[in-house]
Amino acid sequence: MTQHRKITSVVAGKPDEGGRTADSVNPSRTDEVIAEVSFGTADTFVAAAEAAKQAQPAWAAIPAPVRGQAIAQIGRAVQQNKASLARIVTDEIGKPYGEALGEVQEIIDTCDFFLGEGRRLYGQTVPSEMPDKQLFTFRRPVGVAGVITAGNFPVAVPSWYIVPALLAGNTVVWKPAEYSPAASAAFHDLFVNGGGLPDGVFNIVHAGGPETFAGLERSLEQGLIDKIGFTGSSAVGREVGALVGRHLQSPCLELGGKNPMVVTPAADLDLAVEGALFAGFGTAGQRCTSLGTVIVHESVHAEFLTRFNAAVAAAAVGDPTGEVLMGPMMDAKFAERYEEYLDWIQPHHRVQAAQGRITADNPRDGFVGDPAAGLFYHPVVVDGVAPGDRIFDNETFGPLVGVTTYRDFDQAMQLANAPGYGLSSAIYTNDAREAFAFRDRISAGMVSVNNSTSGAEAHLPFGGNGKSGNGSRQSGIWVLDQFTRWQSMNWDYSGKLQKAQMDVAQLQGDPGFALD
Repeated sequence: MTQHRKITSVVAGKPDEGGRTADSVNPSRTDEVIAEVSFGTADTFVAAAEAAKQAQPAWAAIPAPVRGQAIAQIGRAVQQNKASLARIVTDEIGKPYGEALGEVQEIIDTCDFFLGEGRRLYGQTVPSEMPDKQLFTFRRPVGVAGVITAGNFPVAVPSWYIVPALLAGNTVVWKPAEYSPAASAAFHDLFVNGGGLPDGVFNIVHAGGPETFAGLERSLEQGLIDKIGFTGSSAVGREVGALVGRHLQSPCLELGGKNPMVVTPAADLDLAVEGALFAGFGTAGQRCTSLGTVIVHESVHAEFLTRFNAAVAAAAVGDPTGEVLMGPMMDAKFAERYEEYLDWIQPHHRVQAAQGRITADNPRDGFVGDPAAGLFYHPVVVDGVAPGDRIFDNETFGPLVGVTTYRDFDQAMQLANAPGYGLSSAIYTNDAREAFAFRDRISAGMVSVNNSTSGAEAHLPFGGNGKSGNGSRQSGIWVLDQFTRWQSMNWDYSGKLQKAQMDVAQLQGDPGFALD
């Protein structure tokens, strides 16, 4: 019998057995158990928050450059274990191994960036309007950060929160996705052991949604959590935001997307097809930045669609350990939900290929591996979508891309912004005026020109607006505003009480000066 890892929550360095147990299953070989996880309760979450609260003052007292060295050590530990961590990601969520390697590299890049930020947690010296007085600003840690993340990027996205939070002097309670416990546990081990983090500084809680919400609510009521970072669906993000807002906190919300790609007559169509293929079907379309709708000018629509359908038909699909564009759905719950999205296809839509689960009765030419072994689905292109269609208006988390046409640039922008999300976007054009006009008028927080809607670098801000988030940003220096609070200080060494705004006469250098 194959031995697999048993995973528990870890609070203040100690395992917490929790309550119910479940198996984490390989979605490309559903008879293979990756790990057995013991899920915690609301009490587990509260205990983790208490441990983090207790550990935070001592962690914050360590000089920021020294905390930066801990981040550097974490980066090296991840680098030394890059292949093995990527393989866990591939086995547990079915992400193609090449993509998984890129995901792990993102942790390394994030650590490399924030190593330097340990020496650049700058404040400012500000001139005073009064003599013999100095003004200063300082960045201060928020305290305890609660981080709740999805499993489509089970190790990269958590690093966007956890690395800067730790660097800034916060302690962390992390609740990863239920369906990626093995990758999450490996990530936690590398951070704690690689960085030599003291007990309580970084705690991991494996728990279901209701237990997490109850534990978070209690922790907020008791003043144990000072900041929440959440990556997940827009629907759940609203609930988290409402809960946190009741406690006068501002969460960092990174939510779903319906990311548009505009293809103009000035586009390189082959390049646009290549970008749409990766954006739409990488990670089997299970990214917040996955392509939602291609908006193609009517003059090139037919040619683009012909080339795009051909590229989708020729793409390798199957076993994620091989050279494939996409593997399986990450978990049975996402497969079931994706089948619901396929029911949104209407008679006026045009689908030129097979759809649904790949089976012996519904085969895919060139499939890599055994389709019966896992949760494999056909990639689908739906032409003729329009505002008012559920497929056009809503995020469809899975390998489904809509296509529509536009007559002029104004209509293209209306279509691009219509769903109300605002995460990622792209335009394919060789006309600089179109590129800048698109950038100016798109509602998305991220814009690509002649590139995919997916893909982020560690030193650029990541995040969205509208249904995609509350305007907060991750990555780069901008994320520090999520995990620090500005503190101002004034130091008066004049030896007397000086009243700003009131001592106007003294400021003017005229004892008789007065405002009318």
